[in-house]
Amino acid sequence: QVQLVESGGGLVQAGGSLRLSCGVSGRTTNRYVMGWFRRAPGKDREFVAAITWTTGSTYHADSVKGRFTISRDNAKNTVSLRMNNLKPEDTAVYYCAAGGRVLTTAHSDEYDYWGQGTQVTVSS
Repeated sequence: QVQLVESGGGLVQAGGSLRLSCGVSGRTTNRYVMGWFRRAPGKDREFVAAITWTTGSTYHADSVKGRFTISRDNAKNTVSLRMNNLKPEDTAVYYCAAGGRVLTTAHSDEYDYWGQGTQVTVSS
């Protein structure tokens, strides 16, 4: 089992920045690929970014490329999502996920474990 706890969400004005953090605990063998997803009101869950726990290789969705950066800290067992130049359309609940198999897959079905989510609201 892997436990994930997100933090860092909040309300920010357009153009602002936030940093989300995901604390990871449990079986290390299940952490191969870590990801961030989001779900906006009335929409399906959407892939945001992913990172491999071992090498730190990253993959970002086109919609956030150049604005968001995923990273991990092996010593602190955390995965972070730095979000810059936020837009109102980034408003969503953001979820941390673990257990992915392929870095470049954007399918939530590939992930086995999920956090409870943290709300990000961007005002215009």
